[in-house]
This record gives sequence, structure tokens and C-alpha cells, in this order.
Amino acid sequence: MTNPNQSSNEALDIIRSRLNGVIPKLAIILGSGLGPLVEAVQDPTTISFTDLPGFPCPSVEGHAGSLILGQINGIEVLILQGRSHYYEHGDATGMLIVIETIKGIGCKQLILTNAAGSLRDEAGPGSLMLITDHINYSGMSPLIDSSGNDRFVDMTDAYDPNIRNILKVVADENEIKLYEGIYMWFSGPNFETPAEIRAAKILGADAVGMSTVPEVILAKRAGIPTAAMSIITNYGAGMSDTALTHEQTMKNAKIATDNLIKLISNYLKNLR
Repeated sequence: MTNPNQSSNEALDIIRSRLNGVIPKLAIILGSGLGPLVEAVQDPTTISFTDLPGFPCPSVEGHAGSLILGQINGIEVLILQGRSHYYEHGDATGMLIVIETIKGIGCKQLILTNAAGSLRDEAGPGSLMLITDHINYSGMSPLIDSSGNDRFVDMTDAYDPNIRNILKVVADENEIKLYEGIYMWFSGPNFETPAEIRAAKILGADAVGMSTVPEVILAKRAGIPTAAMSIITNYGAGMSDTALTHEQTMKNAKIATDNLIKLISNYLKNLR
């Protein structure tokens, strides 16, 4: 069995050898269909996940499985083009080494992005939603089977209020419509049923998806200030006549990508 600490240290050594002493201020994990953000990176250095011990090998279309180092608006960034999902292997710890590596490198902040289904009529496909909190419908945690008192993580303000406030200001300044809402994590890979969507609404969810929550839990334990945004790619099951498919997710992710790039690029100006 792979030793997580050894894998994390080996991945750190490989990445540090390519950083030349520079510490990225921000790490970004991209969701399905959001790869075009990488095109905004200046002087990129790309490392395949397969060359980083402990990193996942994504099996989902739209997740390239690459780590990109470089700059956006003069700020050093680390971008992860792909992630592990619980539904790929039935393992919620798939992003453990990734988050530990981001912490070890010294990144000061983490922004997560995902593709999600909207439960709000006004927030249709192509919209951006800033996550304010989550509901872990799956009941799974990446901290199960871990030891030590730090596994009992306080999840209050898991989505950092300061980062969220700046993102909202930047969105307003750039005339980007940024919805806010609560994200509910389902395990996938099947989409939710209409009954589950009705239940999610009753419980207070604004969007549903199959990722992000394990990463937020791990980042909160690691002490990395974190924010997350959903690209709305569809309405929840039963809310429209359109059949839910991954192809639909990929198509509608492209609609909001320009706004996401614009938002993150201008957010980075605040980190100078």
C-alpha cells in the first residue's frame, strides 16, 4: 500500500524542482470542461499527474490530469487540470495527496471549481454560483480511517468569507453575474432523481454536484483558506425537459468559462 506521506514528499520534491524557489500564491482545481482557464497562464510549466506520486489519474472526459505552474496577471499560480471523484473508485481520499502537496508548497489560498446542476430557476445553464456552504448528502468523508484529533474538523466558514467577499466585489466591478448558494454533494456517477432534487430543495440546497466537498474538508483540516465556484451546466432532474448527460455538462461549461477566467484573472490583481 502506498504511504501517503512518502507520496506527498515525492510529489513536493518534483514540483519544487520546477518552481525555482517561487511559491504560488493561489492554487486552482478545475472542474469538468474548465480546461480553457489554462490558456490564460503565462510561461506555463506542465507536469502530468502520472509523474506525481499519489496524484489521481482522472478517468472523466474534461479532466486532463495535468498540473500547470505559471502566472496570471503577474501572480504565480498552480492549476490542477483534473481531480479524483468518489464515484471513480469508491474512495473519498482521492485528493488527499493533492491537498497535502498544495499545503506543503506554501500556497496561501485555494479556489475550487466544478460543474453543477442548478436548483434555482433564475440560475440557469451558463451561470456562475459562489458556494457559501455545503450539504454532504453522500455521508462520506476523506477523513474516515484517519487518526489524531485533527480529524475532528470544524467546518464553520469552510468557504472562506474573506475570499468570497472579494470575489463578489470583483464580480460586481466586472459586471459578472455571480449567484450565491449552498452546494449538495451526491456521490454519482448517476445523476440525481427528480425526488432527490425535490428533497435537496427542501433541505436548502441551491446546486447539486459530484465533487468538491472532500477537497474542502481536507483543505479545512490543512488550514488552507478556500473558496469554491460552480459552473451551472444544467437544471436538476425534473426541472426541465432536457435529458441530463455528461456531453451537456461539457457544452454548457464552455458558456461560463469566459466569465470564470475574467473573474479569477481580476481576483488575482487583489493578491499583488
